[in-house]
Parts: sequence; structure tokens; C-alpha cells
Amino acid sequence: MIYHAPLKDIRFALNELAELPAVCSLPGYEDASVELVDAILEEGAKFAENVLAPINKQGDQGARLNGDAVTSAPGFKDAWQQYVEAGWVGLRAPAEFGGQGLPALVALAAEEMWCSANLAFSLAPMLTLGAIEALNHHASDELKTVYLPKMSTGEWTGTMNLTEPQAGSDLAQVRTRAQPHGDGTYLISGQKIFITWGEHDMADNIVHLVLARLPDAPAGVKGISLFVVPKFLVNADGSIGARNDVRCVSLEHKLGIHGSPTAVMSFGDNGGAVGYLVGEANKGLSYMFTMMNHARLGVGIEGMALSERAYQAAVNYARDRVQSRAIGSPDPAGVAIIKHPDVRRMLMTMRAQIEAQRALAFYAAAALDRAARHPVPDEQARNQALVNFLIPIVKGWNTEQANEITSLAVQVHGGMGYIEETGVAQYYRDARITAIYEGTTGIQALDLVGRKTASESGATARWLLNEVAATAEQLKAAGFASLSANLATAAAEAERCVAFIVETFGDKPQLAGAGSVPFLKLMGIVLGGWQLGRAALIAKAQSGEEGADAEFLAAKQLTARFYGEHLLPQVAGLAAAIVTGGDSVLALDDALF
Repeated sequence: MIYHAPLKDIRFALNELAELPAVCSLPGYEDASVELVDAILEEGAKFAENVLAPINKQGDQGARLNGDAVTSAPGFKDAWQQYVEAGWVGLRAPAEFGGQGLPALVALAAEEMWCSANLAFSLAPMLTLGAIEALNHHASDELKTVYLPKMSTGEWTGTMNLTEPQAGSDLAQVRTRAQPHGDGTYLISGQKIFITWGEHDMADNIVHLVLARLPDAPAGVKGISLFVVPKFLVNADGSIGARNDVRCVSLEHKLGIHGSPTAVMSFGDNGGAVGYLVGEANKGLSYMFTMMNHARLGVGIEGMALSERAYQAAVNYARDRVQSRAIGSPDPAGVAIIKHPDVRRMLMTMRAQIEAQRALAFYAAAALDRAARHPVPDEQARNQALVNFLIPIVKGWNTEQANEITSLAVQVHGGMGYIEETGVAQYYRDARITAIYEGTTGIQALDLVGRKTASESGATARWLLNEVAATAEQLKAAGFASLSANLATAAAEAERCVAFIVETFGDKPQLAGAGSVPFLKLMGIVLGGWQLGRAALIAKAQSGEEGADAEFLAAKQLTARFYGEHLLPQVAGLAAAIVTGGDSVLALDDALF
């Protein structure tokens, strides 16, 4: 299936909505510029279109396990070497360890293209970057010196080993042990499941970040420590040493992302895998959240990127497929199905959500950069609060809607969409995991309701909703009547839900929790509408400029209008479920299910 990187849309979201020029002016990012970023994205588009996209379908054949070694999917190893040689792994990696130190906003824009072109492949660099982030923030200088240079180039990849068969999402149940070895190292023993790219043949070494318990660790999440456990030990001169006592014992047989080997990893079958403590003992879960937050934002990008790939396939098919006369036409000749109203409704539903999701994800990434680099402490704190609030929404809303959007792509194809040869079935299958891993939508929603809304009395939520209301007023003045009215109504409904959560969560957390996923979806729809409202205002202002791309800017305004008229009205129904529907969720006796 052909993929065309949507560079115009990416540039617009980056420069106009996420305010890339301002991000590039932050301390430490002075070497970045709009022109440099544009050149990076041009080259990234070529790599995505010409190297990664062509091997996506054959990657669906999957990786293979031979003994305890994994052979990557056809074409992946060669593509990885090209990826490493081009320096793509290190876009966001710290410059002092060989990376390029670019803003997260830039790296995530490139990541969108990798994910659209070949999601299974893109998971390897995404997790490697997350491991780099965790080590750079929390590891000793010695560990950084040993591992980060090779990881920043992609010569070595990284993983995170969190859950176990009995634990699932409840990491308090982790049983993997870490026994002090007397020389500053630890012997790790236990089994980890669902380890993405846990074993493969693309890189010289694999650096596992592993959650484990010390012998005297307290029970629960307070007793978890984080360890570096490499596949191969590293000699004093930095060269690869002996094989560590860690191996892949099986690969999961999955619904999708077959090209990404999901491994069951066993540590310490022959006496103990050598591990190195990251930071302080018993603080491993908080350290791992550095990696998980990056991964959750990345998974939100995955959902949007897969939706983009499915949308492109659906549009191409709708333009080519001739079937039935046009409604109301006396001409009996068949027309391309893109002429049929319901097909157009499906395509517009896909398009509008993708543009809203891209804008919101990039807005969150820009806040991440400001939280890290802004010279004013109060602005750092405000942006960190924004990041904390937006990550569960970007992760949860983008991925839940990816299931709908990729399903719509199948529907546009009709029966042909259900046939694997057309390609859209793979996007549908691949998308399904995104709403599950790195924390299910329910986990993201409880985090949003409890830690991000109720715990701060709705402060960040209300700040954002004030911005939404202000944009609605600007839209009204600019002549966007329906979008303005529906966005203002949606903001008011969202405010009502925030008030309900703040008032309810303390005494009746289950009641608030019953509406947590609807609240996450509601906030996604409202904030996505806000971003498209901003896009419409900018597009209208630019349309009068000399040399403006009139068709592109008109499409931005029409897409925002569609979003306002077809998607924002969903907010009222979600709000009713949140505020008045909790009791019916909880009322039925367990035995009656």
C-alpha cells in the first residue's frame, strides 16, 4: 500500500498550532530552526515512504523464534541499518551522548511518519528512546557513559520489562528478584511478559530495563527497583562481552503488529542475570514512569498515525471504486463511491479526527519541551501540569478512535476491506493493541480523573477550558457560527463534568470512576475541537495573504466546520453519562452479569 507523508498537514500543525518557532528559541534548542526541521521532515518522509512503507506488508509475516534467538521480519534488519546510519534514532537523544538533542516536538513529528509507514518497525526506536530518557534522568554517570552512546546511535536497542504473568497492570504483584552479588552488581531472576522487541537480530546488544525486588524490599509498589540488564555484558573498554543470563523463551502469537516480536523473557535460569541498579533502591516505578510517559505520548502518536495510513487507503479506494449511480441523478452510470454521501461522511469523520489528534498531540509535545527548557520556573511548572493532564487524553482518545477510524477504512472498502490483500485489515488489526498497552484506556481515564483532575481541584482542566471558550468567542467574531456555538456548548458541558468529578471523587470515587472513560473521550473531543477552531482561524487569516495555498486553507476551515457539526455534539451525550449515569454502571449484582 502506498503511503504519502502528509507534510503540509504536519508543517501546519507544527508551525501554526504547536508554535515550533517559539519551541526552537528555548534554551538548549537554539541550533534548531524551522528551516532545519523542514529539511529533517523532508528526509524523514522519503525514508518512511521509500524504505519503511514497502516492507510493512511483508513484516506482517512476523518475526521467528529459533531456540532462544529471534530472526526479524523480512527486510527489517536492513531497514534498521539504514535507519541507524541516517541518524534517525538519535533525534531526541541527548547531544552529550551522541544524539542530536532536538525538541520532543520535532522527534514526535518524525515518529508519526515512522508509525504510519510501519508501526511494527517503529516500536523498536520508540522504546529505545524511552529507555534513553529513563537512564539519562535517573542512572549514574557510569551507567550513562557505558550505555547511552550506543543506544543514542541505535547500535544497541532498549526495552522495558515491567509486567509478569500474575501481575498484569498491577505492578505491586511483581515477583522478579534482585540479589546483591557483593561487587556492586545484582543477580536478577524471574520472568517478564509482553516485552516489545525483547529479542531480535537487528542490533548488537539489547539493554533491558527491568523492575525487580531486593530481598529486604517493602511490599507493593514501594518495594520495586529498576535495573539495567544487558543481553550481552559490556567490557571495560566498551566492547561486547559475554552473553548475560537472559533469554527469550517464547514469542506471543498476536492479532497484529506481527513484525514486532513480543517476547516472554526469562532472567536467571542459570544462576542469575547480571544487573545494575538505576538510581536509588525501591524507586524503580517512579523512574520507569519517565519512560512510560514518553511511551504513552508515543502510543498516542501511533494511534493517530495508523488512522492517517488507513484514511489514505480509504480515500484512494473511494476515488477509484465505481459503484452505483449518484443519489438523485437520472444518469444510470455508476460513479466513484467518493460521490456517495455516506462514504463522504466516513471520510470526513476520519479526516477531522486525525487533524484534531495531530494538533493536540503536537500541542502536548510542545508543552513537554517548555516544561523541560523554559527559563521561567512558573512557566515550566504550568507546562508540566499541561503535559500531565494531556498525556492520558492523547494516549487514550487517539487510540480508542484509531479503532473506529481504521474500522471505517475497512467499511469504505466494503467486502474488499475484509480481504487481507487490500491492506486495510492489517491497519485495523495493528491498531487494536494501541488502546491496551502502556496502560489501557481505563487506566488512562482513572489517572485523568483522579491524579490529574480531582487532585488539583480541576485547575489545569479549567485553564484549558477557558482557552477553549476564548477560542469559541474568536470563532464567533470571525463568522464561524456553528463551530463557535458548538464549541462553546461543549466547553460548558466539560466544565460541568469537571465540577462533578471534583465534588464526587473524594467521597464517591467509584461514581466518578464509572464515568472516567467517557470523560477522557469528552475531553479529547473538546480539546480536539479547540485545536481545529484555532486552525480555522489561522487558515482564514492566511487565506488572504499573497501566495497562499487557497485550497489547503479552505480545506482546513471546512474540516473544522465538519468537526463542529458532527463530532462536538457528541459531548452532550457523554456529559449526561458522566454526571447522571454512574449509578447504573454500579447497580447490577456481580452474579447477574
